[in-house]
Amino acid sequence: MNEENPALSEAEHSPAADVAPDGDSPPVPVHPPITLSVVYEDYHLIAINKPAPLLTQAPPYVPSLEAAVKAYIKEKHAKAGGVYLGIPHRLDRPVSGVIVFCRNTKAAQRVHAQFQAYTVRKVYWAAVEGEVTPAAGVWEDWVRKVPEESKTVQAVEGEPGAKLATLEYRVLCRLPDGGTLLELAPRTGRMHQLRVQSAWRGHPVYGDTMYGSPRAFGPAWENPRDKVVALHARRLTLAHPTTKQEMTLEAPPPDYWAPLGLPPELA
Repeated sequence: MNEENPALSEAEHSPAADVAPDGDSPPVPVHPPITLSVVYEDYHLIAINKPAPLLTQAPPYVPSLEAAVKAYIKEKHAKAGGVYLGIPHRLDRPVSGVIVFCRNTKAAQRVHAQFQAYTVRKVYWAAVEGEVTPAAGVWEDWVRKVPEESKTVQAVEGEPGAKLATLEYRVLCRLPDGGTLLELAPRTGRMHQLRVQSAWRGHPVYGDTMYGSPRAFGPAWENPRDKVVALHARRLTLAHPTTKQEMTLEAPPPDYWAPLGLPPELA
C-alpha cells in the first residue's frame, strides 16, 4: 500500500528508471493491450481489480493502469477527444486489488476529500511468514520514508520525518505452509505501511524481499520490477460522490494465490 500522499505518490516507481536515454523524449511505443477486470462502473466512477506488477500511473511510454483504463473508456464510449481520469489513490506496483478512479472532476474532488479525511475504509489480505499471534489486534509504529527512495524505515517519535502508522489486523486462517493469512485495515496511509509493520514483527509478506521475505511468490520474473507480493487490496468502502450512499467494492485475489491453499470460503 502506498498512500503517503495518496493523490501524488507511487511506490516501486523510480522516476529515474522512466527517463529516456540521453534525456531525450522517448518515442511512444504501442504496448500490448491490458485486459481489465472491471469491478464497478458508472458515469462518475470506475473501479478495477489492479493486476500486479502494473504501475497505477506512469509516463506515456511505460505501461500503466491509468493508460489502460483511459483506453477502455475511450473505446467503449467512442470518445473522439481525450479521456479525463481522476486518481484519488494508488497501489504499489507489486500489489494487486481494487482501486477506484473518477470519471469527472466533481467526483474526483469529492472522492479525494474522503481519502484525505481517512473516511474511506480499506481492507487488505496479506499472506505472511509465521504464525501471527494474538489472533487480532492493533499495530502502531513510528515510520519514516527514506528521502529519494521508495523505502520506509523505523523511526522514533519526534524524529524529523517520523509519522505514526496504525492498522488493525485479524487472522483469517493459518496457511498449510506455516504462514498466516491476515486481514489488514489501515487507519493511516504511510508508504509501505502494511508491508513494514508486518515485517517488523517477524512476519514479512510473501515475496517482499525488500522487507525480509525469504521466499519467492507468484509468477517467475527476470526483471526485479516485475515481482509481485502476497498483498491484495480486497475491499474499499466509500460514499458515492453524487448519491452519497455507502458502497463497498470488492476484488478477488489473483489466480497465482491458489497455491497458498486458502479455504474454499476465502479462495
